[in-house]
Amino acid sequence: MSVDLRPYDRDRDADGLYAAKVAFERGLGANTGGDGKAAAYEGKLTEAYRERWLDWVDRCVTDDPRCVTVAADESGDGDGDEAGDETGAGPATAGSVVGYVFVLPARMAMIWDAAVLNELYVAPDHRGTGVADDLIDAALALASDQDLPLDRLVLDVDAANERARAFYDRHGFESWGELVARPLDDA
Repeated sequence: MSVDLRPYDRDRDADGLYAAKVAFERGLGANTGGDGKAAAYEGKLTEAYRERWLDWVDRCVTDDPRCVTVAADESGDGDGDEAGDETGAGPATAGSVVGYVFVLPARMAMIWDAAVLNELYVAPDHRGTGVADDLIDAALALASDQDLPLDRLVLDVDAANERARAFYDRHGFESWGELVARPLDDA
């Protein structure tokens, strides 16, 4: 297995990136909440959402081409699906996206006055191989280059996601505030 990191390119990577995004969302829904959370995450994964999300990725990449880094299995000999079993994608082929990290462009740093790690995902067959470590290193390098009010890289990690929390702990992340949310349907 030969995994290379490279900047996202829509022509080459859109389908693979979105397959990984779907696996990321389904994993959040299934593994960090009850049936209601899983249904909410699954319910948003429409074709319209796909197009909106990929367009947003394009706008972010226009601001900074490094803000989305993909991990691609260049050997094409992965044991599983393109972005893990959750997607239903076919077997990995050369250049298949097996992971990604998405750091918001510097112009969006004012959201939390810091660099924002929006998403990090690695397909199950590639976990424990160092791909996630390489992706977090790419995120930290990009964040270090951003002009930030606070020299921090922040992210939201679900307390129930023990594997992710252990990963971020190992990379020196620590609790810094708490995110709370409320539905808007009763506003």
